[in-house]
Amino acid sequence: MTPFLETLLDTLRFQDVVDVLLNSYILFRLYILLRGTRLFGFAVFIAVLLVFQRAVSYYGMIITDRVLQYFTALIAIGVLIVFRYEIRRIFQFKSAKDIFWRVSTKPVQTPIEIIAASAFRMARRKIGALIVFKGHQPVDGLIQSSVAWQGQVSREMIESIFWPDNPVHDGAAVIEGDRIVDVAGILPLSDRKDLPSHFGTRHRAALGLAEMSDALVLIVSEERGAVEIAKDGEIHDIDGPARLEDGLRSHLGLGPKNIQSDQHPQWSVVAAGVLSLMIVGGIWSSLSLGVVRTLTTVNAPIEYIRGNPDMEIIETSATAVDIQISGSRALINTISPNQVKVRFDLTEAQAGRNIITVQENHISLPPGAKIKKIDPASVEIMIDVLGRKELPLQVDWHGRLPAGILVQDVRVDPSTIEVSGGQLLLDRLAAIYTEKVVVDNLQASGSIQVAIALHPASLKLPPLLSDQVRISYKIVPRR
Repeated sequence: MTPFLETLLDTLRFQDVVDVLLNSYILFRLYILLRGTRLFGFAVFIAVLLVFQRAVSYYGMIITDRVLQYFTALIAIGVLIVFRYEIRRIFQFKSAKDIFWRVSTKPVQTPIEIIAASAFRMARRKIGALIVFKGHQPVDGLIQSSVAWQGQVSREMIESIFWPDNPVHDGAAVIEGDRIVDVAGILPLSDRKDLPSHFGTRHRAALGLAEMSDALVLIVSEERGAVEIAKDGEIHDIDGPARLEDGLRSHLGLGPKNIQSDQHPQWSVVAAGVLSLMIVGGIWSSLSLGVVRTLTTVNAPIEYIRGNPDMEIIETSATAVDIQISGSRALINTISPNQVKVRFDLTEAQAGRNIITVQENHISLPPGAKIKKIDPASVEIMIDVLGRKELPLQVDWHGRLPAGILVQDVRVDPSTIEVSGGQLLLDRLAAIYTEKVVVDNLQASGSIQVAIALHPASLKLPPLLSDQVRISYKIVPRR
């Protein structure tokens, strides 16, 4: 197994599989909705820019990265503005099933195919038409009295424009891409004297524009029901929609029609699905794994989960663990110490000395990160369990008695006391002492009240019990 596949299997989670499949389907649905439209090409262009921008960012080209970010954002905004009507039309006439589920394998009819089919349909019905396709040279100054239209190319739209009862049917329509931009345009007439007698005003207008520019003009004759094109000062007969499509593609620089794709449209859908999965999988691999694995060390504090509330941690050999983490450069650059946690479950721990080996299941990491080294490999924990013990109270005498006297018959009230604390500590204690009682100035028998001294401080007295005791003593002469 290659290192890349080994790293992939170590990093891949169930959530990652769902993530890749979901986004692959979203990308596939965008292809289904946008295919055959001008918007599709711009969407591909933006995607290529995003990939290029990520590559530039990876190699540390700061200025180019920032310029591409702004440029991509501007293009995306421009697409929403320029193609707002196309976007609205895509979603306006589609049901929720068409948007989210349905896949049509019917070949998408391009604007050129629609124009060719409409031209021969009008020719059969003896409807005249004049359609201009611009070349490299501007023709706005040659076309007079045109009316702005900005309509989507469709069979119904074209035939309605040139319907004899339409006020704009005698003029020329100008088509750019998949839109009819102007109608009712008046073209310059040709002055040639050698034209056939059956050529009418439409033919002379088409030929006049073809002589003065590199535009292509499509002519549909209403008298003869013929379809012709005028280009480079000549008029050519067109004998079928296929030949008209070839002529329009050649003029617009679109290249030949992909017949194989039309014969097997279902294969293009399958290929689009596979390609979507590959693209999203590659993006996930780039974001999660990275091209180069990077190492970093995080000092993670240890957290303890105590199953027994009476359990008490007395001492530990370490309060934090140094964890060396491997991950993509993007992940390592964004990781923070609070994302790495070390937790020990002390439910089964016993009172006394416990040694816990630090394992990967004790450590929580962000997705895509992998543990390379742990230091220290084990942690020693001293654990005690709370307990209670009845211990005698003893007086802590301090100083030296005056000469000639002795202290006899000392009584402490109470004589014993119950304390709580760690069981290991209680087992080592034999008595509890009071605070220091100074005997330097004692002269006669009596009693005093002093506080109990709890050492260590982890020892506790029962609730509501006073920490004061009374000491009664008797002074007698020394023999």
